[in-house]
Amino acid sequence: MITRSLKEPWLGWLERHRGWFGEIYYLLDDDLLAAARDFSVPEEYRLRMRELVCNVQPRLFKLADEVVVCSEELARVTRHHHPRVTILTPVLISPLPDYEHHGRARCNIGFHGTRAHLGDLEAIVPAIQATHEHYPHSDFEIMLGENAPVSLKELPRVHCPAALKWADFLEYQRGRRLHVGLAPLWPSAFNRGKSWIKVLDISVMGGVGIYSARPPYADVVTDGRDGLLVEDDALAWQEGLDRLLRYPRDTERMAKAAGKMAADIGNAEKAREFWWQRTKG
Repeated sequence: MITRSLKEPWLGWLERHRGWFGEIYYLLDDDLLAAARDFSVPEEYRLRMRELVCNVQPRLFKLADEVVVCSEELARVTRHHHPRVTILTPVLISPLPDYEHHGRARCNIGFHGTRAHLGDLEAIVPAIQATHEHYPHSDFEIMLGENAPVSLKELPRVHCPAALKWADFLEYQRGRRLHVGLAPLWPSAFNRGKSWIKVLDISVMGGVGIYSARPPYADVVTDGRDGLLVEDDALAWQEGLDRLLRYPRDTERMAKAAGKMAADIGNAEKAREFWWQRTKG
């Protein structure tokens, strides 16, 4: 299995010794070409994606017997590059928490996206600022480190820890508790290929997600039952935050419903069956 990319020494070695292997699976969770063309993402990230698209990904497509992607839209664009593309949506690989933290006086609100979603976050900065001002019992965590918007870093109850590597983040989120998770996803070719993994991430931390009212989130979230779906307007995001902070019992109810939904859509049995079918071949 190869995930996303492969460094040159390993890639060259694999090409030279391709005959040693049976099936090679290339796992892909982003439309890298769209990321390379999207000027809303940071330049450094965009240039890195361009390098992958031009010099690495074509070689991986050639090596792979099958490309496994995380969403239907990503499958659609990937089929232009490879004849065998299948979909495996994200699975829940961490336990769901209890919800005792919902009885606490302070409310934890988090954004745990990558630098690629900095533009999405910046679109809702006014909503975060207004909530910070109106609700003194709210605390914010923006996991972007030095890449977090200055307008948020300067606020007294906003913590901006550095982003973590994937394995470290999994361990971190299992012990972290949120009341509200923020997952803005503004319209772009890059964002269209995204999966709903943030639904699982927020549920693992015990929170209710506020999501952009479009796929992939609109495909799995029922507004008002296991999350909030809001339009592309900072005021709508502020109203969503206001609703969850003003009515904590409803927030707890939705968080519990979100956990049940996450366990359903993220059932790990589908991944076991997916890979079991390939080992039998």
